[in-house]
Amino acid sequence: MNKSTNILPSFLKVLIYFDVFRYPLTIIEMKRMVPENEEADLELELEKLIKTQLIFKDDNLYGLNEDKKYFTERRKGNTRAEKHKEKAFKRAKFISKFPYVRGVFISGSFSKGHMLPDGDVDYFIVTEHNRMWFSRTILILFKKLFLFNSRKFFCLNYFKGQQELMIEEQNIFTATELFTLIPVVNKELYKSLIQANNWIEDYFAISKIPDNNAISLIKGLLQSIGENIFNNKIGENLDKYFMKITLNRWKNKFGNMTKQDFDIAMKSSRNISKHHPSNFQKKVLSEYETKCKSMISEYAKRII
Repeated sequence: MNKSTNILPSFLKVLIYFDVFRYPLTIIEMKRMVPENEEADLELELEKLIKTQLIFKDDNLYGLNEDKKYFTERRKGNTRAEKHKEKAFKRAKFISKFPYVRGVFISGSFSKGHMLPDGDVDYFIVTEHNRMWFSRTILILFKKLFLFNSRKFFCLNYFKGQQELMIEEQNIFTATELFTLIPVVNKELYKSLIQANNWIEDYFAISKIPDNNAISLIKGLLQSIGENIFNNKIGENLDKYFMKITLNRWKNKFGNMTKQDFDIAMKSSRNISKHHPSNFQKKVLSEYETKCKSMISEYAKRII
């Protein structure tokens, strides 16, 4: 992001980022995402921008669009997510019972308390070191065979091995996803994940992440038996094999992507697997930067 965006107050940049998703925010949400020294005057600053019509308010929500639908759609999405919250958490706990799974966290829009009518629940899954592809393959096979490939409550698009928790792409998108993760299984591993990514302090205060209520990881009998069987050279070779065949299939399927885009959207190594063929991160960052540049001129014109 260009340094010129420093002209914008933090709360306005937060509103701009969530406007990419057409998601207005409450004051409580904004206070969690701005520096402590901006919290006290936040209401006053918001009122100033409302008067200039740079931002708009609807009841307790603030956003960059005055369309009523902009606000009502957020509320509908919140209601939808709340309705499915119990099922999403149950599914996360179920995922934790698969071989070599060590932690399960909810990410994506659901972690912000929102769900579209055709939306799904994204899971960030941490596995045993060098058994990630083995674990991922078993989970994907289960989804295809028993859930008829439905991803609504079984969207498995991000895996990490527990000894390589740092996220390489360090930007507003990845920082927001980490900051808003909902830990469901393995509280201590979640803490390790945040510690390994303390760079998010460039965007948000880690101290504002609430204490998590994740349950402890308790291995089931079948999980323990399965791991005991493959804690050897066979398991090692299978993990490498599953990575090889999956990566080859992705390269054939998404051959239209540039290498640069593929390496980010479909990043693959022994201990990381991303499956984001639409390269959503790139689209979000591009739109965010465009919106920031547009806002800079408007902000300078009306406020400074």
